[in-house]
Amino acid sequence: MLLIYTHKITQRFSYTMRQIFSGILEVDIGFTTTVEDFIKHKGPKMTYTKQPLQNEFFVRSNDLLFEQGINDLEIVMGSWEDIPCFFSAGERSNIPFDIFSASFYLLSRYEEYLPHVKDALGKYPAQESLAHQHGFLQLPVVDLWAHKLLDVLKQQFPNLQHKAKTYQYTSIVNVTTSHCYKHRGLVRSVAGFFLDLTSFKIRRLYLRVLVLMGFRKDPYDNFSELVELHKRFPIKTLFFFQFAEYSTHDKNISPNTTKFRHLIKSVADYSVVSLSTSFVSSNNTDLLVFEKKRLSNLINRPVNYSRLRYNRVNIPDTYRKLIDAEFTRDYSMGYTHEIGFRAGTSHPFYFYDIHVEAQQPLRIHPFAVHDYALVKCRSKDEVFSKLDVLYQNVKGVDGNFITVFSNELLGETHKLGWLQLYEAVIKRYYV
Repeated sequence: MLLIYTHKITQRFSYTMRQIFSGILEVDIGFTTTVEDFIKHKGPKMTYTKQPLQNEFFVRSNDLLFEQGINDLEIVMGSWEDIPCFFSAGERSNIPFDIFSASFYLLSRYEEYLPHVKDALGKYPAQESLAHQHGFLQLPVVDLWAHKLLDVLKQQFPNLQHKAKTYQYTSIVNVTTSHCYKHRGLVRSVAGFFLDLTSFKIRRLYLRVLVLMGFRKDPYDNFSELVELHKRFPIKTLFFFQFAEYSTHDKNISPNTTKFRHLIKSVADYSVVSLSTSFVSSNNTDLLVFEKKRLSNLINRPVNYSRLRYNRVNIPDTYRKLIDAEFTRDYSMGYTHEIGFRAGTSHPFYFYDIHVEAQQPLRIHPFAVHDYALVKCRSKDEVFSKLDVLYQNVKGVDGNFITVFSNELLGETHKLGWLQLYEAVIKRYYV
């Protein structure tokens, strides 16, 4: 066990140390504020405070883990060898930066509590983030810092024990529009017909007629192909279905449609199915509970995982509502149109609510890639040149590589060939 001495054990301190050492490195740790107990400890030990006690392994602490609330922080970027970092620790520290405070800043999404301008959908823009502004969005820096720390610790404590973790790939299929033309009801189908006609979208009009007459399969209905593909590769797969009433931003099939309900149940026979929340419910706990319960009743099993419409995570309010609705895991931590690591990590972590200064019972699984971030790529080679870097970084820290693909993009005709691209992604990154 690694014993860590500090002058004050706070909620932030405990949360961060457990995530770094237990959540990422699988190292057993203990905490103490008693100098005598620390000195008597015969195993590996580390001091995290302003001054070392003797000649032990010492990391000079920033004040962040011992503060409360949100303060105006001065962030000065530096580099730990080749990895961007901040919160310099000074020359006496065994490592050049207080990676624990820096990790808390990213994991807690501290910057998202600060004043910022949201985008048109009310989301936190990637461009506002420290990672985007300083060019490390595509690096899981928290994981990289943790592994560099482990290397330094093992130089001083060769017998320090840690369990080996394994890389994992998870494929998420997001279903907010299960069908492009079918099962939409007479009124919506007629309205869509005349909209295509008046907008001179002749090809779309032609395809709509073929689908509705039964001569062509709906382009978004690729679920049987996806299920068969997933059977061929031993990957963890999650389907998130929107199961909500029609609204301005929620235009999926009605939850009362028999064939749509049958589709969800058939997919649930082969994969984990959970809830893609509606745009409206993300601000309404009662509606979240209703959508969750209705989907659970349909598939006859608990629905505990969530994905938010447009990845619209507003810290801390959105996560508080998910907790109130008794979701236990969320897969919305990422950016729709930017690849990378919104919270600086590829490992799951618990939501920390700064306003109440406590870890909350919601486990966050950050994704690295959303298919809409690849739309502007001109070739598959360009796609893989981007994704290979992410994959190597995640695999190097034994992390979780999570990709999000939507059935609607997979069903579109595109120069990339979305369905073929998705198969190539799975083949390339599942091991």
